[in-house]
Amino acid sequence: MQGMRAGFALTGSFCTFAQVLPQVKALAEAGAQVQPILSYHVQVLDTRFYRADDLRQDLLKITGNVPWATLQEVEPIGPKKLLDLLVIAPCTGNTLAKLASGITDTPVTLAAKSQLRNGGPVLVAVSTNDGLAAAGKNIGLLLATRNLYFVPFRQDDPQGKPTSLVADFARLPDAAKAALAGRQVQPLLCG
Repeated sequence: MQGMRAGFALTGSFCTFAQVLPQVKALAEAGAQVQPILSYHVQVLDTRFYRADDLRQDLLKITGNVPWATLQEVEPIGPKKLLDLLVIAPCTGNTLAKLASGITDTPVTLAAKSQLRNGGPVLVAVSTNDGLAAAGKNIGLLLATRNLYFVPFRQDDPQGKPTSLVADFARLPDAAKAALAGRQVQPLLCG
């Protein structure tokens, strides 16, 4: 990972931030140059899990980079070939739907479009309560999208939330290495 340029985009599955931030740190400690990217909601919403200002400050401390938070900041990713890899973690059902439909109206979705335009890898770490319901079709479409890879995932709480899916965030570094090599890490489904 030494010298790799990684964008790390966060979307609004706020309950997973405690699992995601150690992965940002792991990439940075492995020598990657990590550029945080925030969705509009992540930039401004204080939740019971994280305050928006605290998140921005923590990301700055971990990466040394101020998070990109506008369309103008992420648009050059493709034209200037700024990243070797874009990670979207966590990736909500809403963001999955936008990616599957080609909607690029947020910093995260435009960053993905900009990265994919040059054939650069995008790694998605899904976190959605409707992964086995409404978001399922979008996951299926994205599984067939060239240069888009997934962090292995599992059902979050099969009894309490039977349609919920969440990435195994601890597998993100291995999934990132595989995506950089142009392959999907296996197995995709975790127990």
